[in-house]
Amino acid sequence: MKKALAFDIGGTKIYSTIIDETGKIVGEIDKFSTPKTLDGIKDILKTQVQKYEKEVDVIAIATAGAVNNENTAVIGSTGNLVEGYYTIEFPKLSAKRVFIENDANAAAWAEYKIGASRGTDVSVMLTLGTGVGGGIIINNKLLKGKSGAAGEMHFKMYPDKRRKCTCGSYDCFEIYASGTALKLDAEEALNDKNVTTYDVIDGVKNGDKKMIEILNRWQRDIMIGIKGLANLFDPDCVVLSGSMAQFVDVKKIEEEVNADIVTSPTSIRLATAGNYSGMIGAALLALAKEGV
Repeated sequence: MKKALAFDIGGTKIYSTIIDETGKIVGEIDKFSTPKTLDGIKDILKTQVQKYEKEVDVIAIATAGAVNNENTAVIGSTGNLVEGYYTIEFPKLSAKRVFIENDANAAAWAEYKIGASRGTDVSVMLTLGTGVGGGIIINNKLLKGKSGAAGEMHFKMYPDKRRKCTCGSYDCFEIYASGTALKLDAEEALNDKNVTTYDVIDGVKNGDKKMIEILNRWQRDIMIGIKGLANLFDPDCVVLSGSMAQFVDVKKIEEEVNADIVTSPTSIRLATAGNYSGMIGAALLALAKEGV
């Protein structure tokens, strides 16, 4: 059975393991704090490749940032990775083929192959964490766009510059649907810069009406974004993943979305592929690519 040495490169952690062509993790999961230097990241990748490349058929990397359509280079890194990250020449890491994909796209593919959207033709996945990631699958293919950057969840929610997003623009979906957004909702509602998302969730659990209102506001913005995505892509389902997804009332959002979209009803689902879905998706994509 073919195998991939898979990586997931994020702003705080780098994971790696070996994954087979069924999506099963068959190696130990190695975990590293993401270095603050470019050379530090390169050293981790090189060391892991040298250690395991004889055991695998391909190197598969899920990474923050947009990835080109050739799956060879990062074309736009994010603010949570070191300056110059996009200059890493990933194909030179190994004599074997190196395949890279955006982490949200990879996770969406894992959900499509072994997770919550398995068996569907069209699906949208939203990763709700500190920020918001996205992946769109249409008829067995990732929607990549002309350059590889499709699926970035930075479409406009409001026209009047209410909040500045991490991307530098204003009022993107990410700044209303992320964990960061929930904190901002709470700060604005309570006029308290020290309030946290944990305070909101704890308050909701304790029946605090103000905290419930704050959470509902956050969910309303998520719902508005999903309505737009549903009308654009007419998906079988929208999958919610990430650390913040557990706080979403999936049934309520599904009912309200389907009551207000012009396309046929969709299903809102929680992700099931697990915490390492980025590595799994990257491995499955790499192993399925012609020539492996």
